[in-house]
Amino acid sequence: MRALVTGGGGFLGSRIVAMLQERGDDVTALGRSEYPHLEALGVRTVRVDVRDAQAVRQACRGMDVVFHAAAIPGIWGPRELYYSINTLGTRNVIAACRAAGVGRLVHTSSPSVVLGGGPVRGGDESIPYPGRYLAAYPWSKALAEKEVLAAHQGPLRTVALRPHLVFGPGDPNLLPRIIARARHKRLVQVGDGRNRVDLTYIDDAARAHLRAADELHAAARCAGKAYFITQGEPVVLWEWIAQVLEALGLPPVRRGISSGSASCVGTVLEWVFRACRVGREPPMTRFLADQLSQDHYFSIRAAARDFGFAPSIPMSVATHQTLARLRR
Repeated sequence: MRALVTGGGGFLGSRIVAMLQERGDDVTALGRSEYPHLEALGVRTVRVDVRDAQAVRQACRGMDVVFHAAAIPGIWGPRELYYSINTLGTRNVIAACRAAGVGRLVHTSSPSVVLGGGPVRGGDESIPYPGRYLAAYPWSKALAEKEVLAAHQGPLRTVALRPHLVFGPGDPNLLPRIIARARHKRLVQVGDGRNRVDLTYIDDAARAHLRAADELHAAARCAGKAYFITQGEPVVLWEWIAQVLEALGLPPVRRGISSGSASCVGTVLEWVFRACRVGREPPMTRFLADQLSQDHYFSIRAAARDFGFAPSIPMSVATHQTLARLRR
């Protein structure tokens, strides 16, 4: 199978690339930078920005499947930037797949596309898109997901996967941000500390993409649909964070703020940072307050039923393996 992985140098993209290569597929990684760690593995890489429609079309030629993992993550930044990369970049990938005759497109989406504020407890894919979003990232990803699902017609088959809070060895985002705040004594518990969240181990997030791609034929149950991907084992977020900090010899979280107060603070800081054109991310936003204080866990029964996804290891083992790498 000839596969192109956009965002192939990123955390999830790199693991998808490695798994494809390990099983003998002909894989090309597309990204905006050079990726020595992929080139050292003998992976073919192309330096392309997904906003460059012509270059994306060229990269898709001759491919059997495209894994579209390229995106700009985060909770703060210009709305136009998120839209240009996450939404218009996805539109370019869809158009390129059609022009190049690619048969399958596996899109990396996010559970945040259905989060507009407030809890989700074991929800399935019937959860509707909200009427408003608390940040540009989920808004831009929701628009992209809608276009991917609508593109499932004719020779192009599509599927969107929604892995939640991907972590594991090499994680550049989730745990490093928590650890950095803890080291500088800026980590504050938001809410009552009892909220439960799903996480997804990196290997299982990548494996879900390969399974969906392998199953994605014209009559596949997963064709044209979106799926939540998690370890299927929600953790009490602040207990899990405490476990991580203790294992790394970092001080425990001693300060707290209510979810309502955090949301109010986030609202004010967002306004101030925009009005004053402050370049850095505010220490609190409405989206962050919601993520840190609310229940966010999802059903993965549909993914198990439609393309055989199942977590390979429990959360305890995934956490242990991640911490072992962080201790080095």
